[in-house]
Formats: sequence, structure tokens, C-alpha cells
Amino acid sequence: MIRTILSVIFAALYLILGIPVLIIEWVIGKFNKRAMDISSLRMVQWAFRVIARICGIRLTVIGKENIPTDQAVLYIGNHRSYFDIILSYSLCPDLTGYIAKDSLQKVPLLSTWMKRLYCLFMNREDIKQSMKIILQGIDYVKKGISICIFPEGTRNRGKETELLPFKEGSFKIAEKTGCPVVPMAISNSASVIADHMPRVTPCHIIIEYGKPIYPKELSREDRKRLGIITSETIQQMLVRNQELI
Repeated sequence: MIRTILSVIFAALYLILGIPVLIIEWVIGKFNKRAMDISSLRMVQWAFRVIARICGIRLTVIGKENIPTDQAVLYIGNHRSYFDIILSYSLCPDLTGYIAKDSLQKVPLLSTWMKRLYCLFMNREDIKQSMKIILQGIDYVKKGISICIFPEGTRNRGKETELLPFKEGSFKIAEKTGCPVVPMAISNSASVIADHMPRVTPCHIIIEYGKPIYPKELSREDRKRLGIITSETIQQMLVRNQELI
């Protein structure tokens, strides 16, 4: 429980002490928005790495060289734990907004930081609102901001190597912008806390990035199967990495 308490205390202090930082960043943004964005990104990445260290996570990253650094991408990953966000976000090379459930928008300070970092809040039960969020994601990618989506729609509590059906609407961002899809397989993240709430347990987590998939390079038939192709790629990585955990 010590790790749980320490990580919660650190997160709370970061959010509280970060209030004046948000104000300073806002002022910086009036003169140089890019500087504000990158500064906010690096500070949150640092905080996430500290939380991972407190929790005793040993992280192995495979295939980071597969992430294009000259354009925005659409990260597609499997989802089993909130640590999927904490760990993968700390690895993003540039500005990246995550599509999160809309309930997080009600959390004070956390939602402020998330909005600052281009995160979008989706209500998957509201088709009209979901479409609006996807359109916003398309606009972000066109402006050079990557987007990360967990298209299973919720945390998967099944077998480690099995995926829930992907929501095809998630891939509209890549289809409309032509940006590369980067498959992201996260193995063993539920072992940190999700499998035994609220106790944090040190563990080994693997994140593997597959080779980018460029929608415009696919045949018309494969473009219709983009979600299935990505899902199969992630599942193959999950199965392969079971040997490394």
C-alpha cells in the first residue's frame, strides 16, 4: 500500500502545485504557443515517469523507431489499465492528444491539464458527440498534433492476448487525413493495480510499436479493413511479448 499512497500523494501535489505553472504557461502561450505546448508536454511526461518509478514499473520499449517523427500519427492501442496512458504518454516524441472518456472532464485540475495537452473527451453513448470529437481529432492531426485512441472502447478485462472488437469510427482520423496508424501493444499493464485494486504491485510492462500503416498505400478493400488489420497486428505483438514478461 505504500506505493499506492506515495503515487496518489505525488499526483495530488503535482496538480495542486501545478496551478501557478498553468498560469505561467498560459502567459508564455500568449507569446509562443509552441513553447507552451512543448513545455506542458515535457512536464507531464516527467510526472508520469516519476509515478511509474514510484510504482516500481520496469518498462521495456520495443520498436520506438517505428514512430514517424516528421508528421502527426494516429496511435492505436489495446487498453487494460489507466497505466496504459501514463506509460505510453511518457514516450510520445511530440504533441499528442488522447481521446478519453467524458467522465474525466469533471475532475478538477486534471481536466485542465488534459485540455492543455489536446486531450478530447468522448461520450461513446452519444453518437453525435462522438462524431464531433472525431472531427476535432481530424483537425488536430491536420495541425500536426498526434492522436491516441484505445478503440476497444473500454478496459479489456479478458485474456491478455485477446482484444475486444475495435470501434471502426476510431480510424476515421487516419482515413480522412492520410496520417499513419501506429499499432501499439501494451502487455501486462493490468498487473500494476487493475488486477488487485487498490494495491500497487511492481511489475514488468512491455510497450511495442508496430510498423506504421499508411491508409493511402492500402488497397481499397484493405482500407475498409483498417481496424481489423490493426487489431491483428496488435494481437500478434501481444502474443509474441508474453514470452518476455
